[in-house]
Amino acid sequence: MPVEDLGFRRAAPALAVFAAVRLLGLAVLAGWCAAAGSSPHTLLSARWDSLWYARIAAEGYGYEVLLPNGDVHSNLAFFPLLPWLERLVSAPTGLSYGSAGLVVSAVAGLAAAWGIFAVADLLHGRRAGVFAVAVWAALPVGIVQSMAYSECLFTALAVWALYGALRGRWPAAGLLAAGAGLTRPVGAAVVAAVWVAAVLAWRRGERSWRMAAGALLAPLGAAGYALWVGARTGGGLFGYLDVQAGWGNGFDGGWAFARFIGAKLASSAFAAGLGLIAGVVLVLWLYARCVRQRQPAPLLVYGGIVVALALCASGYFGSKPRLLLPAFPLLLPVAVALAGWRVRRAAAVLGAAALASAVYGAFWLNGSGPP
Repeated sequence: MPVEDLGFRRAAPALAVFAAVRLLGLAVLAGWCAAAGSSPHTLLSARWDSLWYARIAAEGYGYEVLLPNGDVHSNLAFFPLLPWLERLVSAPTGLSYGSAGLVVSAVAGLAAAWGIFAVADLLHGRRAGVFAVAVWAALPVGIVQSMAYSECLFTALAVWALYGALRGRWPAAGLLAAGAGLTRPVGAAVVAAVWVAAVLAWRRGERSWRMAAGALLAPLGAAGYALWVGARTGGGLFGYLDVQAGWGNGFDGGWAFARFIGAKLASSAFAAGLGLIAGVVLVLWLYARCVRQRQPAPLLVYGGIVVALALCASGYFGSKPRLLLPAFPLLLPVAVALAGWRVRRAAAVLGAAALASAVYGAFWLNGSGPP
């Protein structure tokens, strides 16, 4: 795919907006950390999941933590592409693996923003594309886009895979979907989206080896890692699910999350429970808007699976906003609405959202932080 086809000049305003929002978030975080006596570099690259990725980059797989209740936290739960890239960046630069993860995340964040713009521009025009990127950057958990986490890398691979599928660039879509499958478990959503796009193209009469190649390539990343984990653990096809169970993760249709919200409503944290309900309703309403907007089926499939896996997982309830970060199709109705506003009004709203996101991100990382 020639670089010219990707429209860098056309995407430049969106990339500039993304960079500005992220720099604002980092500036506020630096100021907050200076006042709190904490290290922004440590918070971004050497806590929570960042430590697990860096350890995999340094030592490979095999590290486990045995909890007092008997649960086993194995680093096999973390997919390998980010640690591989951390090694790739660290080797020639001498950066620590955590710092290399920040570099990967920064580059991947720009790639993801570019891809979100490309999809929104393709469907709704340039103005909506810029607003889609601005909204994504200014999400309340947008600070994760600046961390040594895999969200930006996954989103970049997912959005460009979907763009390739929408444009009929099947081998590229399949390879990118395979990469997404090596990045996060929700890579299955990208595979499903590429397959749906291929089926629809086949029904329209397209018959080509490129389409078949893309469909065959798409699941290789996720399936390959899951099979490798199963062989390593002796768990067979369900070995990876056993690893996730050790972390308390599973898919129960949202029952555990509902009980978690119920517990909040029955306690002094009643307001937090109401906030969680409002958040779930907002996500479901946005998805309904996507359907009414008649988004292409691959986007609806991808967005629906990401939402379902995030809301219906049985563990780590505090992670759910972060797990929804790659669900960029939910933002397209918002972007289209903003594109119809006057520039000053839309800029004021997005500026306020970006500032609120920056403050919340600094507060969040200096508090409980992302699990």
